[in-house]
Amino acid sequence: MRHLDVINPRNGQVDYQIDCLDAATVAGRALELRQAQIAWQDAGVDFRCEQFEQWRNAIVTNRAAIAEALCADTGRRLFAHFEVQKVLDLIDYWIGRAPQLLAKPKEASSRLVPSVRYHHELVPYQLVGVISPWNVPLILALIDAIPALLAGSAVLLKPSEVTPRFGLPLQASLEGIDGLADVIGIVTGDAETGVAIINEVDAICFTGSVATGRKVGVQAAARFIPAFLELGGKDPAIVMPSADMDNAARAIIRSAVGMTGQACQSLERVYVHEAVHDQLLAILMQQLESVTINWPEMSRGQIGPLILASQGDTIQRQLDDAVARGATVHCGGQIEHHDGGRWCPPTLLTGVNHEMAVMREETFGPVIPLMPFATEDDALHLANDSEFGLSAAVFSSAKNEALRIARALNVGAVSINDASLTALVNDVEKNSFCYSGLGGSRMGDTGLERFLRKRALLYQTAPAASIDIFDESGMASL
Repeated sequence: MRHLDVINPRNGQVDYQIDCLDAATVAGRALELRQAQIAWQDAGVDFRCEQFEQWRNAIVTNRAAIAEALCADTGRRLFAHFEVQKVLDLIDYWIGRAPQLLAKPKEASSRLVPSVRYHHELVPYQLVGVISPWNVPLILALIDAIPALLAGSAVLLKPSEVTPRFGLPLQASLEGIDGLADVIGIVTGDAETGVAIINEVDAICFTGSVATGRKVGVQAAARFIPAFLELGGKDPAIVMPSADMDNAARAIIRSAVGMTGQACQSLERVYVHEAVHDQLLAILMQQLESVTINWPEMSRGQIGPLILASQGDTIQRQLDDAVARGATVHCGGQIEHHDGGRWCPPTLLTGVNHEMAVMREETFGPVIPLMPFATEDDALHLANDSEFGLSAAVFSSAKNEALRIARALNVGAVSINDASLTALVNDVEKNSFCYSGLGGSRMGDTGLERFLRKRALLYQTAPAASIDIFDESGMASL
C-alpha cells in the first residue's frame, strides 16, 4: 500500500502519515456501506435522529482530540475549536429539520388526469461520496455528510490528504453507535483514492478548486451520477459613498484576512466609489495595524500559516505581477518564512486593474486589492467581470440602493452591510453561479433534499383504457 506524508504547516516538518487506499479497498468499503445502508434507511428518520443525538454527545466527549488534530493540520487553534462547535450546531439544526422534510407526502389527484391518485416516496441515494478540502477540513466534510446520512444514505468520506488527521478522532467518536458507525466510511488517500470513490458511489459531493471540480464533474457525468460541486470564488465588495466606512472596513478585513484568506467566500476584490476611496484606504490601514500572524506563539495573532505551503507561491506570483504592472503595496506584500512554515501578512493593494492576476485569479490569501469606480454601472461591470459567481458584498446606508446593486450581481448570495455571511448562515438556500459550483444548494432545506429522489406511486381509480385509444378510425371524431 502506498503511504503519504503529511506536513505540519507551522514548521514545514513531516510529522504524520496516511495510507493511500487503492481502488479494490475502496470498492470493498463501499460494498460494506451499501449493505448497512438498507437497515439504516428502513429504520426511519426518528431512529436516525436518535443515533445522531448519541453521536453529538460522543463528539462533545472527543472534542479536544478532534480540535487538536485540526490544529495540527491547520496551525490555528481557535478556529479548530470553532469547527467542532459548528458541527454540533449543524447536527442540532438537521435533527430539527429532517423529520419535517422526510414526512410522508399526502396522497393527491393528478390535475391532468383526475382519476389517477398518487403519492410520492422519498428514496435516498444509497451511497454518497464526500471529498472534502483542506481549508476548513471538518466543517466542509460534515456539511454534506450530516444531511446525507439523515436522509437515509450511507457516506464514504475522504478528507483532504493535506489535512487528514481529524479522521481518526472523528472515527473514534462513532464507536459504540452501531447503526450510524456502520454507514460512515472514512478513507484516506490522494487523487487516485478520490477517483476510486467516484467510481463506487451514487452521488458525489466535492469541495475544492475549479480545475479539480471539472475532473470530478466529467467522471460523474460518465457514470450518470449527480455531482454537487462547491468550487472557487473571487468575491467582490462594492462600497458606496453612503456606506458606514468603519463598518465596511471591519467586515472587509474579517472576510478577506480572517482564516488567512483561505476560504472560498473570502472577499478578494474591493471596489470603492472614488469619492470615498482615500477615506476607506485610511481606515483599512488603521484597522490592519493591529492584525498580526500567529507566530511565534499560536496563542496570539489573527493570521495562521498557509496550510498548503505551495499556495504561498501562488500568492507571491500574483503580488509580484501586480507590482510589476503598477500596483502599490501599502502593507504586507511578501510571503514570510518562520521556522519552516509560510505566512502571508495582511496585504493591502491600490492601483490595481483587471489586467492583473490578483484581480482575476483566486488568491486564497489575506490580500485586499482596492480599486476605485466612478459610477454604479462601472462598479457592477467590474464586479461581474469574473468567471466566478460564488457571493459578494454591498455596503450602502440606502436600502433600495443596496438591493438594486445586489440584484444586479451575478452571484449566488450577497451580504449587505457585512461580508461572507454564508459562512455563518447555513440555513439559507443559495446556489453558486458561473464556475463557482454546480448542483443543488448545500444550504437550507435543499441541503438534505438533494440526496433524495422521488418515486411516484400511481393509482388508477377508473377502468384502464384499452388499446382502442390508438385505433386510427377514431380520427373522425377529433
